[in-house]
Amino acid sequence: MEKIDDLDRQILEIIMHNARIPSKDVAAVCGVSRAAVHQRIQRMIDLEVITGSGYHVDTKVLGYHTCTYIGVKLERGSMYRDVVPELEKIREVVECHFTTGPYTILCKLYAYNNEHLMDLLNNRIQNIPGVVSTETLISLEQSMSREVPVVYKTKPRGRKSKNS
Repeated sequence: MEKIDDLDRQILEIIMHNARIPSKDVAAVCGVSRAAVHQRIQRMIDLEVITGSGYHVDTKVLGYHTCTYIGVKLERGSMYRDVVPELEKIREVVECHFTTGPYTILCKLYAYNNEHLMDLLNNRIQNIPGVVSTETLISLEQSMSREVPVVYKTKPRGRKSKNS
């Protein structure tokens, strides 16, 4: 049985692009009551379809001018569960993925500058037991960022098709 239906998907598509949009505006677009929108959102939170909310922060305003991806090779892949808690202690690490390919772990982190990055690499990440080597890829510019597309099984309510 599917967790969400097309109305849920339509609501998700709207709130993924603007989490601060009033429920009454979502309701108007979807052609349902504000209470229905609120209940649907709460149900999706309870089902863990929606796992968080928040604001996007400009990291440069906070002084983090270097966005970096670090490929981490471990002695053994099974060490992943021991290494991740150590990476979590490094506040500048914002993402961590257990991967296939040349790296065991791929991390995204932010540093103030190249010196700060070098300190994080040499004195923190590379000193974690089990880390064999790292490869650093510095992001020169973020070209895009978006959420996964919401796919409808049927035409969403309140929308006109191209043929309408």
